[in-house]
Amino acid sequence: MSKIYDIQQKPKKAFLVSIQEGKGENSMYRELRGLCETLELEITAHEKIRVREKSPKFGMGSGKAEELTQKANELEADLFVFDSNLNPSQQRNWETLSGIPVVDRQEIIIRIFADRATTREAELQVKLAELTYFLPRLTHKYIDLSRQRGGRYGTKGSGETKFETDRRKIEKRISLLEKEIEQITKQRKMQRRQRERTNIPVCAIVGYTNSGKSSLLNTLTGANVLAEDKLFVTLDAVTRRYELSPGKYVLFTDTVGFIRALPHSLIKAFRSTLEEAALANILIHILDASEPDIDSNYETTINVLHELGAHEIPMITVLNKIDRLPANGEITIEDLQSRFPGSVAISAKNGTGLDELKNKILEMIDVFSTTPLF
Repeated sequence: MSKIYDIQQKPKKAFLVSIQEGKGENSMYRELRGLCETLELEITAHEKIRVREKSPKFGMGSGKAEELTQKANELEADLFVFDSNLNPSQQRNWETLSGIPVVDRQEIIIRIFADRATTREAELQVKLAELTYFLPRLTHKYIDLSRQRGGRYGTKGSGETKFETDRRKIEKRISLLEKEIEQITKQRKMQRRQRERTNIPVCAIVGYTNSGKSSLLNTLTGANVLAEDKLFVTLDAVTRRYELSPGKYVLFTDTVGFIRALPHSLIKAFRSTLEEAALANILIHILDASEPDIDSNYETTINVLHELGAHEIPMITVLNKIDRLPANGEITIEDLQSRFPGSVAISAKNGTGLDELKNKILEMIDVFSTTPLF
């Protein structure tokens, strides 16, 4: 499938820009770096810009924008990557000033999703998000729809006369994609109804991207779902039946990972997949115990669950990757469990703590045994 930006010829030199408002540190920088590394971009520089009052043209003062452009040119950067989301006008202004492609956080995440899509459903959902993101940006960069964006900017081509025609093509394509996804959503509902008739409780494994959700599913059920130490490896909901104890079964469902400022176009496109969490009986919230931003990651997942209407579902908080905790005792399991009361500490990699997790799930299932599950 076509991609928004042509950055396949790797490595590309990326100049990262974090715009900070007020005095607060931008905790999203480490995450932005991880997103860029997932796309195998070479990070040539990073600038943290403090902005008291945002300028509508560049999101910062014109002088600072020119200074960054000069630095990017000196470093022979291939593109700017902004930690914040740029509107189409700002993106156009930056590309005109710098002469190189400019991408924002939304586009980086969408691109990763596009690279990760392997099933028909995921490809449709990502393509819908791509086109929804790209449509308002047609005015500043005409492209032939069969080609990818990329290369140097600042030139006008004969294709600009085809703007309205291409806009209609994209709008028509969006409409067709929405209809196809609607059909898949209906199929999902039928599958859920079939599961409901079995009266087996459903445990949705949720959490921040790369927290170890797929690894846990694989360790428990032998599902053989692709699990890598990268962001957004899993885009499709995968469900496996598992016998927790003799005669007591549960359905584990792996879900797409969450991230701060997940583009709304992706939330909308993947809503039917994300709803697997909202319709579960139990949520298994996986946290990476070795992640410095664990508190922020926890809040992000809780916020997304609120948006999906899944915040009132019984939840077990799981501290995964305890095998990665520093040996010097700077961060201990006891410290983490005091911050997340009632949590279970595990390592999906070596199996530590899985029996305690199973017992927690069984306790919740026993509560369900006195009332209908669905």
